Amino acid sequence: MQNIKCDENNTIKNIFMGVLVSLIFTVIALIIFSTILTYTNIQENVINPVIMILTAISILIGSSIGNAKIRKNGLINGGIIGGAYILIIYLISSILNWRFSLNVQSIIMIVVSIIFGILGGIIGVNKK
Repeated sequence: MQNIKCDENNTIKNIFMGVLVSLIFTVIALIIFSTILTYTNIQENVINPVIMILTAISILIGSSIGNAKIRKNGLINGGIIGGAYILIIYLISSILNWRFSLNVQSIIMIVVSIIFGILGGIIGVNKK
């Protein structure tokens, strides 16, 4: 019974670590991207695709790191990391923007987050 409780605590801790790494990587990547936008003539129509790509990469990295120590259930834990990440992002967005609403792009972002979380979980579990 003690081992099961210890495994659950480690899993929760590693999932939290994966979400945290994803969020930190996203913030750093978005700061770099916003700096590039400020000092170059990049068109505005590339902003949404770049944000989606940076988010997917962040979740992939965070999920991979979070699942590296768990070594099992990469699909489930990765999906949880991707889902928790996007839930936190949408909660922050809804607090900062009163007109926040779910649209087609939001649904695509949710699906991409969970899929890349699952992929990161698979990579993390199988990393040697």
